[in-house]
Order: sequence, then structure tokens, then C-alpha cells
Amino acid sequence: MGMLEFNGQRYLDGRASDPNELGWMRGAPPPAQKRITFESDAFLDFPQLRWSLSHMCELVPTVNVWRGPGGPTLLDRGDKTADIDALTFADTNGRVRRFDEALYDTYTDGIVVLHRGRIVYERYFGALEPHLPHALHSVTKSYAGTLAASLVHEGVLDESMVLAHYLPELRGSAFEDATLRQVMDMQTGLDYSEDYADKHSSFWAHARACGWRPRPAGYSGPQTLCDYLCTIRKVGTHGGSVEYMTANTDALAWVMSRVTGRSFEQLLHERLWGPLGCEEDGYVFVDLAGTAMAGAGLSATARDLARFGELMRREGEWNGKQLIPASVVHDVQNGGASSKVYEAAQGYAYRSQWWVTHDELGAFLGRGMHGQLLYVAPKADMVVARLASHPVPSSAGNIPITLPMMLKLGRTLSA
Repeated sequence: MGMLEFNGQRYLDGRASDPNELGWMRGAPPPAQKRITFESDAFLDFPQLRWSLSHMCELVPTVNVWRGPGGPTLLDRGDKTADIDALTFADTNGRVRRFDEALYDTYTDGIVVLHRGRIVYERYFGALEPHLPHALHSVTKSYAGTLAASLVHEGVLDESMVLAHYLPELRGSAFEDATLRQVMDMQTGLDYSEDYADKHSSFWAHARACGWRPRPAGYSGPQTLCDYLCTIRKVGTHGGSVEYMTANTDALAWVMSRVTGRSFEQLLHERLWGPLGCEEDGYVFVDLAGTAMAGAGLSATARDLARFGELMRREGEWNGKQLIPASVVHDVQNGGASSKVYEAAQGYAYRSQWWVTHDELGAFLGRGMHGQLLYVAPKADMVVARLASHPVPSSAGNIPITLPMMLKLGRTLSA
């Protein structure tokens, strides 16, 4: 059985961990040893997550993001599967890889590549099918940040105002004197740890408050997402270097909902899912109060994720309508005016909940736990939507392969 080693730990490789091969949730009913349940708190463990990330609505409470009553916007095709599969590139460690094999090495569940708006490559693996939404995790942040930046452009929100101006409930919390822009760009001083490997970290306490992870016996902590945000205390000052924390995005979404009177899922439907002509409904985790987890809770199909990326590549224009102000996209591409955002991981800027590479393809990206990726490369006229279930939650597990892979693909398509 094939194995992969990372940081001294060994995992079944991309083929051996295929959920169909392992028989997760097969049978009527599935045998006890092959069941994946929320209550067991193992649904996000590897290799179970290779099934779970394509079936999150069967495990946690969700609300639909409606695609609307019309038919989907069709994406033209120009198949280049054979050529793309045969591409070779060197990862950051110098190992030469083939594109098709790298999909298994990054535990890819689904991938759609658009070039000039046409699908040139599309593949699915394991539990994922074209019509099934897959967990996007922190790519959700890029949707939230784009919506917020659009509301700022429209004058509905003022990025210079502190959050307590919009949400009096946050007085006394770390967010009280953080500006909306500081929250949008992750430049806040929060007593919050974003450590996915530590189940006692703030991120997982946040998840338990949202109902995304089971609560232990005797749990007496925050009961809702908003309750949890009010408990976060300040460390240091706001406006410094980028400190990536999911709590910022949920606070941002709370502001949007309070000011517009629309829930996160309604904003997604009205401004993106419906106008884009998405093929399928999306869905997003909700807490006991019905509040969506905008920092990590969205699930979407690979094609619908690619549609969002294509909208950004086209500077917010879709079928003759400006769904997102072009200035919002330009601001993301430029990484914002503040040099402080350039202190983010791998030398990237971070702007309005997007990672900005400033590489030769002009790429900016949304990314999430376990390998979720939306890669927008304007200079190559390329968008890549990849859904994955990598055993390592952090990007460290896949980035050494992913970034050279994207560069090679972009160079080839733009040649």
C-alpha cells in the first residue's frame, strides 16, 4: 500500500486513501467500522476526510446558497487533457513531477482549469463528482472579502470605521477599536491561535462555538459564533503585520449582515451565485442561531468555484454586467497601498481576504485547509479551481508542489 511521509508522519498516499477503495459509508447501512459521523469527531481526521469534505451537509447543519431559478451559464470547452497531464515540472525540492501524478500527490478530489473562460481540463477523484459541492474552507474568506470590498466601494460600508461602530456588542472585545480595513486585511492584534494541528487552539474553540466540531461533555463555552467573537481579547496593537486569523472574517461577515440586513448566504446568492449562473446550489455551515461561518464554512462545486475565479480574472464583468467593481479587483491585484501587508507568508501580500503573489502571472489566490485552492492568473488568462483532502491541514503539505505546478501550467497555456 502506497505511503507518503511528511514531517516524520506517514500517511496513505493519494491512491491508497481513495474513499471508494477504503469503503467509507458504503452499505445499507454502512458497517460500524466504515461509518463517518459528526458525533465521533473523526470526520475531519485522515483518511475519513477524503469522504467528508464532499459530504459536509450530511454531517453538520448548513443553509443553501441558492443558484436561482434560471439555467446555468454554460462554460465553453476546449479540451487539453492529454497535453496538460503530460506536463512536467520541478517542485520546490527539485523533484521532477508529471502533472497527472501531482494530482494524486496533492490528494486532489477535483480540478477545473479555465483558459480564456473555456474549460481546458477537468478531473474528479474519490468521493467527489461534478455536481457535488466540496468544502472550500478558507477560500470562503475570499468570497467574504470580495463582498465586503464591494460594499465599501458602494459606500454602504466605511473601511475606516471601527467595528464597534457597526456592532456595539463588540465593545470590550479585541474588535472594538479595529477598523474594518484592518479586519479585511488581517492586520489585527487578537489573542487567537490559528493552529489546525492543535485541537485546543482558538480556531477549534471557534469551530465548537459554531457547532462545526462536537462539544465535550460539560461544555459551558460560547453557544454561537457571535458569542465567541465577543470573547476574543486584544494582544498588542492593530494595524501591524498580517496575522492570519479566521475570527476576522466572521466578524467582517457579521458587520455586512448587520448593515445590509442580508445574511451571508443571501449576499452570496444575490451578488454571486445567481448573477454568475452557477450550476448548483452551494451551502455553508450555520451555528445554533442560524449564522453562517463565513471564515471557513462554504462548500461549492469545482465548476462554480471556477466561475467565481473567472469573474475576478475578468475584473468583475460577467456577460456584460459589472458584478464586482473593477476597482475592487485592481486593489486586490495591487496588494493594497500599505507595505505592511507584504510581510505575509511566502512574501505574499494579503488584501481583502486574498493572497497576492506578485509573480510573473500576476496571480492572486484563495486557499484553504487540506489543499483548497482558487488560483487566478490574469497574465496567463487562467483560472484553476482545485478541491482536495490532503492529510496535512496547513498549506505546507501541498504548496511545494502546487505553486510550481501552477506556474508551469500558466506558462504553457499562455505560450
